[in-house]
Amino acid sequence: MRVNEIVVLKEVANDLNAGREFYALNGTSVGDYFWDSMISDIESLVVYAGVHERIRGLYRMPAKRFPYSIYYEIADDIAYVIAVLPMRRNPIWVTSKLKNRR
Repeated sequence: MRVNEIVVLKEVANDLNAGREFYALNGTSVGDYFWDSMISDIESLVVYAGVHERIRGLYRMPAKRFPYSIYYEIADDIAYVIAVLPMRRNPIWVTSKLKNRR
């Protein structure tokens, strides 16, 4: 399914900034590389939206270079990015983050 537009919730910026800060502890450029990689993955939804498995009622796309998942939903040819969360967190934590955004 192709989408015509990608809309990112404002909370996703917080998710991305938290990831950038975490990886910046390993070196400034790693944090920036995380940010750029995640933005690239989000932009790829224009082509790949809808092919991913559904978890907790949302599509979940694993990031290509980092242990993160991009959670999104599709409505009216628009992909709405709900969250970008680390895959290594407790599933209860992930579920609570997703529940608060829907």
